[in-house]
Amino acid sequence: MLKPSPQRNLSGGQEVCEHTLRSLFDEEETPLLRYAHSLIGRRAVAEEIVQEVFLQLHVRWDNIDSPKAWLYQSVRNRVFNYLRDNRKETISNQHEETASNMDLESPETALMRMEATGTLRKCLEELNDTDRQLVKLKYFDGLKYRDISEQTGLSIGNVGYRLHHILKELAQKLSPLGMDNLS
Repeated sequence: MLKPSPQRNLSGGQEVCEHTLRSLFDEEETPLLRYAHSLIGRRAVAEEIVQEVFLQLHVRWDNIDSPKAWLYQSVRNRVFNYLRDNRKETISNQHEETASNMDLESPETALMRMEATGTLRKCLEELNDTDRQLVKLKYFDGLKYRDISEQTGLSIGNVGYRLHHILKELAQKLSPLGMDNLS
């Protein structure tokens, strides 16, 4: 049987805190599950981690001054530990999902996707060096406008303006080929 959760005294001479482990669980379980799921992307693993953290909180209840902060930090740490320890599993699952999605694709769809990719590469090669570099930094390297600005010496506004017009130009070139709604 679990021992009852004691009431907590808050620092600074405030009144006794009414938080018990049960009330804290009722208040924070759903937000913690959302937080863990946003970090890990797997509901079952997030539930397991949150459960483990609450069990650890129960064991350490007397030694923890700020249980809510401790919960979030512990969930974060356990998620990162899980991701580190299961890196190969995560990578192999992503490859399996990609392979299964490609298996479901019809030969015609696969051919259209490959043609679209080739056409897009050709259009990118036709861009001037600066524009090609902007597209690469934004869409292949995933940089933000500020980072692109620092690397290229262009202003942040100019980076956004040029990328907008580059994409508009690419869309105009691909649209007549029926490639405006490809996923």
